[in-house]
Amino acid sequence: MIPWIDEQHPDFPDPETACEEPDGLLAAGGDLSPQRLITAYALGIFPWYSDGQPILWWSPNPRCVIRPQDVHISRSLKKHIRRASLRLSFDECFDDVIYQCARYGSEEGTWITDEMREAYCRLHNLNLAHSVEVWQGEELVGGLYGIAIGRCFFGESMFSRATNASKVAFAALCRQLGRWRYELIDCQIENPHLRSLGASTIPRREFLSILEQNRQHSCLEHPWRFGEDILSSI
Repeated sequence: MIPWIDEQHPDFPDPETACEEPDGLLAAGGDLSPQRLITAYALGIFPWYSDGQPILWWSPNPRCVIRPQDVHISRSLKKHIRRASLRLSFDECFDDVIYQCARYGSEEGTWITDEMREAYCRLHNLNLAHSVEVWQGEELVGGLYGIAIGRCFFGESMFSRATNASKVAFAALCRQLGRWRYELIDCQIENPHLRSLGASTIPRREFLSILEQNRQHSCLEHPWRFGEDILSSI
């Protein structure tokens, strides 16, 4: 029986009690208010569900993560960055990025519902959710978004409408977060694309310990900006 979050039981269960199958399902119910989401991420919990389902909350074991300094940038990606006319930005068009992420997975059925989009846009307005944008001229060709809690960044989704655009966004994010002394980027569940970028898995208990040590550090309380030399540093 999966615990149900409601007015009588408003708190999240211990993340260590999440089901091992499927992928660390912890609880259902609740809402996507800013305070609920902030509490969830600070405990290593995230929402993931589809239209027609209740809100489902997850805490996988193991957890897929990457430390910013461990990002793998292939020679081919470095060559692509040097040859392509790209521009990077942070937080210039969060709404567009999350919309494109939803469209990017629409053929398989996206988990980024309208309710989810609205919830993360509210967090963006509080300077807790951030986006990375990759541009070719005036066209948005790739990007990603996620949540910042202390010195941890929780990656949510990425999209690409041009060769390597999402990889460029991720590599640039890692470089910038490394400069800001972020400890960890949470990638949630492992897949081949993330592994190719340097992500690996660690036990949930280790992940929660790292999160506990780093979540109290203050975040940048304003829209993010890239260092001007980030692309050339990749």
